[in-house]
Amino acid sequence: MTPAGATSGAPAEFPPASPAGRGMFGNQGTGDVSGFGGLVRQHRTIEDSPRPYGGYFDEVRDALEEAYPAFGEAIEKVVVDRGELTLHIRPERIAEVCQVMRDDSALRFELCSSVSGVDYLGADERRLHVVYQLTSMTYRRRVRLEAAVSVEQPHLPSVTSVYPTADWQEREAYDMSHTAQGERCLTRH
Repeated sequence: MTPAGATSGAPAEFPPASPAGRGMFGNQGTGDVSGFGGLVRQHRTIEDSPRPYGGYFDEVRDALEEAYPAFGEAIEKVVVDRGELTLHIRPERIAEVCQVMRDDSALRFELCSSVSGVDYLGADERRLHVVYQLTSMTYRRRVRLEAAVSVEQPHLPSVTSVYPTADWQEREAYDMSHTAQGERCLTRH
């Protein structure tokens, strides 16, 4: 049974299907007094960042490449944006990369502080992304791992054998990935 008021038909409940992404919260037409009615969100492609990245980012990338022989097959791209390092990982390799990130003495990312799901509806062919925030308490560093899957193949290995703290967060990402119609979008194995 749906609670009263749970489905108000508000634009935030149903993301706009328009690839242009016009208006604040998908608002179109009259009633927008916020001044954001003309806002157009630009979809930009995320590309590899050129080296040198700066800071400790080069050291992290080089240490991972040295410690993980399948680096070239597992890492889709390395992106530095807004002062953060993101490694885009092939979904089937996420648990292996996490294992190396945790166990290699030059990396020591001991903590997975967050796992979240992002749906890039209309912006990416593999629109379901899972984002892992890793922290090295030893070296006081942070890195983001991101793996993308399609709605047709929504399977991603669990990283709980490496980071037990990811268990409930993976479950939440799974639960949040259900569409309004109740179909399963993201599974872990």
